Amino acid sequence: MKLAPSLKPKKRYILFKILPETKGKTFWKREVIEALEQQIIKCFGIFMHAKASPMIVKETFEEKSGQIIIKVGHKYTDELKVALALLKQIKDHNVTIEAISTSGILKKLKERMHHQTGKA
Repeated sequence: MKLAPSLKPKKRYILFKILPETKGKTFWKREVIEALEQQIIKCFGIFMHAKASPMIVKETFEEKSGQIIIKVGHKYTDELKVALALLKQIKDHNVTIEAISTSGILKKLKERMHHQTGKA
C-alpha cells in the first residue's frame, strides 16, 4: 500500500562546507562521517536524534572541496545547523563548518554543489 504524499515526513537537504584551519588539509570520508554523527548525537540527544532522523547522503561527500549534504526532517534544520557549527575538531585538526544552502530537492542541491566546485 502506497503512502499518500501528505502523510510522508517532509525532509530538507543541507549543504555544508568543512573549512580546515590548516590550509590544504583534506579529510577521509570515514573521519568526517564519524565526527558529524557523534556531534549530532551529542547535541540532539538520542530522542531528538530519532525525531530529526539526520542522514548523511554518503555519495555527496567530496574530499577536495570538503562539501557534504545531510538530510534531516524539515522541523530540525536550524538545530542541525547549530549542532554542526559547534563542531570544532575532526581528528585533532581544528575546523569550521558552515551551512551553504538548504533545499527540499536533492538534485537541486547537488547541482549547486557541483557549480561551486566548478564540475558543472
